[in-house]
Amino acid sequence: MADDEPKKEEVAAEGAEAAEAAEGGDDNELAKEEETGGEWAPLVQLEEVKVKTGEDEEDVVFKMRAKLFRFDKALNQWKERGTGDVKFLQHKTTQKIRLLMRREKTLKICANHVLNTAMTLRENAGSDRSWVWLANDYAEGESSVDMLAIRFANSENALKFKEEFEKAAKANGELSGAAAPAPTPTTEVLLSSSFSVLLCFLKPPLPLYIICIQILHMKRNIFI
Repeated sequence: MADDEPKKEEVAAEGAEAAEAAEGGDDNELAKEEETGGEWAPLVQLEEVKVKTGEDEEDVVFKMRAKLFRFDKALNQWKERGTGDVKFLQHKTTQKIRLLMRREKTLKICANHVLNTAMTLRENAGSDRSWVWLANDYAEGESSVDMLAIRFANSENALKFKEEFEKAAKANGELSGAAAPAPTPTTEVLLSSSFSVLLCFLKPPLPLYIICIQILHMKRNIFI
């Protein structure tokens, strides 16, 4: 009988704890969050800053995704400038058309120059989806005579680019009333350690100008 009394007391204590938990819950439980309904004003007010790119004064007449390269004379090799949308932009007032290309994500300019009839697209090493041309480019903010190459996903896109390129150059030529002078390279571009090809094109009535393009090159220069 003496042993049964402690057991009864334990059962009674467990029943009391269960009843307390059902009524009031555990004191250690986290209290439910209450909505205050208050409004908090930011400590610093940031105003939206509009950056002028000049593109708001132009209409996009052509846009296509491509990859751009520039021939580095110092390193004697092609260097990738970036991948993104190459666009032909026509100014709403002057009607002049320029080529503009920005790198995707960073939007940094990798090509920026006005098109003119002195610029001639040439196939790059026989590729049907890549073109090479010489331009007075302003991608770095200052004028620089650069040899550029552009590559598209397929030959159809490359042909469309060529058509629009020549159409825009012709339109600019009609606006100016005279053919623009062709960019003149200062030195012959050596295109590999063993080979270089210097091609000269005469396009009457334009003056003689020289375009150096790579045909034979080492594997490290191949990007077709």
